[in-house]
Amino acid sequence: MVRELLEDLARRGLDFSTPRLYVLDGAKALHSAVKRHAGEAALIQRCQAHKRRNVLEQLPEEYQPGMDRKLLAAYAMVEHADARRALEQLHKELDRINPSAARSLEEGMEETLTVHKLRVPELLRKSLASTNIIESAFSVAEELCRRVKRWRQGDHRERWAGSALLLAESKFRRLKGYREISKLVSALADYGIKKGLAVKARTA
Repeated sequence: MVRELLEDLARRGLDFSTPRLYVLDGAKALHSAVKRHAGEAALIQRCQAHKRRNVLEQLPEEYQPGMDRKLLAAYAMVEHADARRALEQLHKELDRINPSAARSLEEGMEETLTVHKLRVPELLRKSLASTNIIESAFSVAEELCRRVKRWRQGDHRERWAGSALLLAESKFRRLKGYREISKLVSALADYGIKKGLAVKARTA
């Protein structure tokens, strides 16, 4: 399904050779499909909110509030190196408490810091560090489509999904930190030059 989605985007003219920032949850199918289509041009930002949730779910309740504060503090750091050190220290601490939680934090850890590595300004970094900005649209689509009692053949599902997303779009607000997007685009272009990729950068 993910592969077909990206193939359809390519047919519609999306150039996957251009460096882009892809904000994804932890779904392996989505991750592998993006990498297969975009290769090195894909800079993946793993959702920090999903990462925190996955780690905390592995822990006994008495450890969860304190560990959540430490995770939030690590992700709030400005410098990539500082955030990385804080997460590595948390990994050691978790390894003593619950190895499953430690493995959960370790998996994809570096990709949760992509916006740090790109030196995205703080307000925009908070917006792009998780998939929260799109999940509200999914909630609207889910709420509207759940009212359908009988799906018909053809493009019935697509038309309902499209209508629901248009409704969600009408409720969109400006992205927090949107004035700093030009700095992100410049960072993506610099990355493309270093990698010998197309320098026309975009966000996705």
